Amino acid sequence: MVRVTGKAVLVGLGWLSLAVGIVGIFLPILPTTPFVILAAFLFSKGSTRLHRWLVSRRYVGPAVVEWEQHGVIRMRAKLWATAAIAVLFANTLVFVPVAPWIKAAVAATGSAVLAFIWTRPSLPAIGPGKSRATVLPLPR
Repeated sequence: MVRVTGKAVLVGLGWLSLAVGIVGIFLPILPTTPFVILAAFLFSKGSTRLHRWLVSRRYVGPAVVEWEQHGVIRMRAKLWATAAIAVLFANTLVFVPVAPWIKAAVAATGSAVLAFIWTRPSLPAIGPGKSRATVLPLPR
């Protein structure tokens, strides 16, 4: 019988989360960034090698590092997320024939997600004697 360790479970869940995030690139209803950040968290607990690999990726690495170090969501990501949520949730609210309580739940969920996104900083905090460039380099 094969024994599955806790770290193996975390790595497996990390890969699953990363796969869902990749699917989210092509399906607008799935957000990409939260699943990639979740994958980074799971990899950090299950495999430092996989975590280092993920944060070194050109397209997702900077967002993960900014989130892990500073809790930052860049303005561009906020704008994209807001546009996607507005379009997709409005589609459900206007065109999908469902019960009013479901529409209320959709509106509340969208509002809560947007509130979370917009209450996160867009740039890292600056400590005494530091410029933004020394705190976190801007993505290329």
